[in-house]
Amino acid sequence: MEDIFEIVGVYQYSSEAIIFKGKLESEGIEVYMKDNYTIEANPLYSNAVGGVKLLVSKMDYAKAMEIISQVSKYSLDDESQLMKCPNCKAEQIAMFTSIRDLKSLISFIFSTLLLGIPFRTKHKYKCRKCSFEF
Repeated sequence: MEDIFEIVGVYQYSSEAIIFKGKLESEGIEVYMKDNYTIEANPLYSNAVGGVKLLVSKMDYAKAMEIISQVSKYSLDDESQLMKCPNCKAEQIAMFTSIRDLKSLISFIFSTLLLGIPFRTKHKYKCRKCSFEF
């Protein structure tokens, strides 16, 4: 059965995979997810099982890869344009969270222990080309 399907993407969390699944299904491609229930039950298993896999039939593989390649992996600004690095003007900007001061560290630990979700983290952008943070 596995030889009639092809993996078009592997994602750390099922929420990421669902976004791409929705995009492919909106284009008329039937998509199957593998290992999503395992990772939803315990997200720490993601690295152990190799992430959530999106599978399509071999006939739809080329079209699916073309559709996925059109989705940007980098951050967009308010006008839906790729953000540019203020240092080197590259368009390879990714958002990340940082914990740099004592207040944000204590808040992160407290919220993670009690709620399971941190409620105070700072979001920053980082250029993948020159590593400039802003």
